[in-house]
Amino acid sequence: MERVVRQSLPVPPFEQLRAQPARQIQDRMLTVGSRLPTIHHLAADLGLAVNTVGRAYRELEEAGLIETRGRAGSFVSAAGEEGRERARQAAADHAAVITGLGIDTGEAIRIVQAALTPGGAASASV
Repeated sequence: MERVVRQSLPVPPFEQLRAQPARQIQDRMLTVGSRLPTIHHLAADLGLAVNTVGRAYRELEEAGLIETRGRAGSFVSAAGEEGRERARQAAADHAAVITGLGIDTGEAIRIVQAALTPGGAASASV
């Protein structure tokens, strides 16, 4: 797992910690069953508060990317792969709707980008 937190970035440390393994899981650099460092160990390594690392892990767990197994630690969850498959299926369904409506690819991509932007779904035009 990448272990870099840059205080100079406008992104809060917990978000940097959440995004790094999320990206590595998505890119399959961290595979199902991979063990993550303990919260206390990672906090000590990075010089961060335990609560900061704990928040990042909680958000990863809520997203289904990792699971905590008590004293055994935190591991990459199989649910992350299931989530990726659900996203692929949703994209295929979306593509079928877009095709059926006669919307061109560029407009379809703009609609999805707007939907992925906080508060942007309301501004997506069809």
